[in-house]
Amino acid sequence: MNVRGVHMKVKWKIRHHLKPGDIGYLTYLHGILYAEEYGYDQTFEAYVSGGLAEFVHSFSPDKDRIWLAETNGRIIGSIAIVGHSKVDAQLRWFLVHPDYRGLGIGKELLKEALQFCKERKYKTIFLWTTSELIEAGHLYTRFGFSKTEEKTHEIWGKRVTEERYDRYL
Repeated sequence: MNVRGVHMKVKWKIRHHLKPGDIGYLTYLHGILYAEEYGYDQTFEAYVSGGLAEFVHSFSPDKDRIWLAETNGRIIGSIAIVGHSKVDAQLRWFLVHPDYRGLGIGKELLKEALQFCKERKYKTIFLWTTSELIEAGHLYTRFGFSKTEEKTHEIWGKRVTEERYDRYL
């Protein structure tokens, strides 16, 4: 059986250390996929790039972590936790390449991130997404997140409704 042309028996693994080129590739992947799927312009890629650069510069293993799903050395998914305080963390850069969706990669990435937050004794995890990412919203809800805020504005070359989700541990 195939998922968008990829065989269902794809072997993938998750790692949580960065290698040279990972930040650039994640920026590229977000830029390309969000342009193709949602019509975002290059300012979205710049937004992702800035956030990832800040993450690397201020990284602390006690409060932050990034997970990368890969197959054959190629990144096919990502998620990160950015600690904001001793009790609050933000979930960021959650993405699964469309060719690999439906294989459980997103669920595994989300499980890893939530487990990390529990181990670090965070009390609240929050994230920002957009209303266009319907499947992601469903996944967040299944994992105990609740939508707590919405704001609509012009950003990334179009009118976007951003949604905040929170989960209390």
